[in-house]
Amino acid sequence: MIQIPFLRPNLVKHEALIPYLKEIEDSRLYSNFGPLNTRFEKQVMNQYFDNDGAVITVNNATIGLILALSQIRKSKGKYVLMPSFTFAATPLAAIWSGLEPYFVDINSDNWSMNESLLKDCLEKLGDDVAAVLPYATFGTNMDLKFYKKIHESGVPVVVDAAASFGAIKDQIHFGKGFPGFVVFSFHATKSFGVGEGGLIYSGNKDLISKIRQAENFGFSSNRETNLLGLNGKISEYTAAIALATLDVYEQKMNVRQQIYHWYLNELEQKGLFDKGWQVQKTEGGIPHQFMPICCPEGKNNSDIIQSLANLNIEARTYFSPTCHQQPLFKSYQHATLQVTENLSKRILSLPLWEEMTIQDVKRIVEGMGLS
Repeated sequence: MIQIPFLRPNLVKHEALIPYLKEIEDSRLYSNFGPLNTRFEKQVMNQYFDNDGAVITVNNATIGLILALSQIRKSKGKYVLMPSFTFAATPLAAIWSGLEPYFVDINSDNWSMNESLLKDCLEKLGDDVAAVLPYATFGTNMDLKFYKKIHESGVPVVVDAAASFGAIKDQIHFGKGFPGFVVFSFHATKSFGVGEGGLIYSGNKDLISKIRQAENFGFSSNRETNLLGLNGKISEYTAAIALATLDVYEQKMNVRQQIYHWYLNELEQKGLFDKGWQVQKTEGGIPHQFMPICCPEGKNNSDIIQSLANLNIEARTYFSPTCHQQPLFKSYQHATLQVTENLSKRILSLPLWEEMTIQDVKRIVEGMGLS
């Protein structure tokens, strides 16, 4: 019997939803950018982006990536440059947009796409590049200055920031002012979880206007379809959960950051860093979804996971196998992926959920030390 599960999603309780549900009942508006959805978007813009740019909700982040790529891609390009060390939704979004993923290696410290190698690929592939799609690995505050330059040079950039909603550096929210698209996930497993949902941000309000039209069947103001669209809207019930979550999100992030620091302290005290264990290089405050860690050279993540399972502790591997190692994506082109393939054998993700205690963390780290 698993005593410490990998994830225990903690969505807001029904008591917090009652006032919002009453508003839905009174308005009888259930979707189509209703008043709760509009209020949520306005509050996010005010609280997290200082009203710089615009946002729009989507029914999940994968749809968000597809919408973003479809609206911003270079029409004559065919490749979307991205890491292989990412969730399957990233390359799937490219394929659903009629494009091909092209995988680029990552850095060995922050586990995000290697900018130097990406630059080489841009020069090599030239006009065949339709877009660049970096992944903000595990919610990190990835530096977007490089990608801003790429976008402004004429190669569109969409940032997969699935776990980054709430990430702050120097009191600035991740992505603020970015001229391309930044796509966040609100899946139940994320720190800002609503069940299913997501958000697209851009510093360019016109781009968000195009997404708003595209996710409503491509309707113009007179409800005629004049661009390729789909139904990507959220319901007012999802907006109610999002608003209630926004009310308590700072507290949720603080709890998760405390648990993360418990891990760091225990890893240090047990001497695991001296034995070759490695955590991701990060900056600022991150709304941790789980605790990613890399085991030492010579060890294999599957062995560590089994050792923890023997202690009734559930751990997982994000991302192992990586995308280019999975059946659907094996045929797509990639550069040399030496760091990606090394990390994929050693990466594991440890439990990090809001009801965890320091004793849970101590037990997990002690179990790792016995592996």
